[in-house]
Amino acid sequence: MHDATRRGEMPQETTGRDAGAREGGLARVVVTALRGNMRQYGMLIALVALLAVFQIWTGGDVLLPRNVSNIINQNGYILILAVGMMIVIINGHIDLSVGSVAGFAGAAAAVMMLEHDVPWQLALFFALLIGAAIGAWQGFWIAYVGLPSFIVTLAGMLLFRGATRILLEGRTWSGLPQGFQDINQGFLPEFGPDTNYHNLTVLLGVAVCATVLIQEWRRRSQQREYDLNVLPLNLFLLKCAAIVAAVMAFSLTLASYRGAPVVLLILGGLLVLLGFVMRNSVLGRHVYALGGNRAAAELSGVKNRRVTMAVFINMGVLAALAGCVFTARTGTATTGAGNLFELEAIAAAFIGGASMSGGVGTVLGAVIGGLVLGVLDNGMQLLKIGEDWQQVIKGLVLLVAVAFDVWNKRRGLNTRA
Repeated sequence: MHDATRRGEMPQETTGRDAGAREGGLARVVVTALRGNMRQYGMLIALVALLAVFQIWTGGDVLLPRNVSNIINQNGYILILAVGMMIVIINGHIDLSVGSVAGFAGAAAAVMMLEHDVPWQLALFFALLIGAAIGAWQGFWIAYVGLPSFIVTLAGMLLFRGATRILLEGRTWSGLPQGFQDINQGFLPEFGPDTNYHNLTVLLGVAVCATVLIQEWRRRSQQREYDLNVLPLNLFLLKCAAIVAAVMAFSLTLASYRGAPVVLLILGGLLVLLGFVMRNSVLGRHVYALGGNRAAAELSGVKNRRVTMAVFINMGVLAALAGCVFTARTGTATTGAGNLFELEAIAAAFIGGASMSGGVGTVLGAVIGGLVLGVLDNGMQLLKIGEDWQQVIKGLVLLVAVAFDVWNKRRGLNTRA
C-alpha cells in the first residue's frame, strides 16, 4: 500500500470512495436542478404525458399536423391572456376584467373597420391603445388610490361587459377584412422548392434551436464563472439534445400541414420579449420583489406604484391583443366575446406555476399551463366527452395544481425548519 502511494497510485479503497462521492455529487446536482424548477418541469412532464395519453386514446388523432395547428389557433388568445395574468399574479394582484376588456377591444376594432372604414392595421393599433388606457385606468385605482385589485377589476369586468353591448348595439358585426382575420387564421407564406414540408417553418425551427442552444451554453458558462452548481457535461448535452428533438419535431409537424400559424409567431414574440423583461430587467426583478414581499421591497427602494401601473398597462395591452385575436378567429364581433376568458387565463397561470401569494412563476410556465388546458379541451372533444364533464375535469386539474403549490411551500418550510 505504501509503495503504491509513493508511485502516485491511489489505493483501491480511496478510489471507490471518490467514485461514490462523484456519483453522490452528480445526484445532488440533478436533484437540486429538479427541485429548483419543480413546478415548471412538473407541468412540462404533465403536458407530455397528457399528449401521450390522448394520442393513444384517440388512435393518433391528437398529434396529427392539422390538429396540432388547430390547438394553437384555438387557444392563442388564452395563451396571450395567460402570459399577462401570470405577470399580474407574480406582482401579487389579480385581474378579473381581462375577458371583458378583450371583448370590448375586439368590438372596438370591428366597429372602427366596419363603421368608419379604418384600415385593419390602424384599427388593431387603436385597439391596443384602448387596452393600454384601460390598464392605466385600473392601475391608477389600485396603485395610487389603494383599492384592492379584486374589487377594481371586478368593477371593470361589469363595466366593459356593458360597454361592449352598448358599442355593438346588441348585435353581431361580421364582414371583417381578410387581413385582420389572418391574425388568427393565417399562416407563414411558403417559398422555395417543393420539399413536402413548409420550408420557412423548418428554417424557423432550426433558428429557434440555435438560439436556445446558445442561451443554454451562455447560462452554463455564467453559472460556472460564479461557482454555481451546473449539470455535468453529459447531462447538459442530453438536455440540449432533448430540446432540439422537441423543437424540430414540433416544427416538422407544423411544416407538414400549412406551416407555422401567425398567432404562434405573435405568441413567440411575446415569450421572448416578456421573458427577457422578467428575467433580466430591473422592472422584472421589481415585479418579483413586490410579489414576494411588498413591504421589504418598498423599504429597498422599489417604486411600488410605478411597477403596479406598468403591470396593469401591460395586462390591458395583452387583453386587447387577445380580444383582436379572438375576433379575427371567429370573423365576427359579438356581445358574448370574452365571456369567462378571465377564468381560463387565471387557471392557466396557476397550473403553469403561479403562486397564490405572488412572487413565483414564469412567462413560459403560463404558456405551458395554457397548453395543458388546451390539450385537455381538444382531447376531450375528440373523444366526444360532454362539456359538463370537461368542466369537472378542468376544475379538478386546477385544484390539484394549487394544492401542489401549497404542499410544495409547506415542505420547503419544514425542510428549512
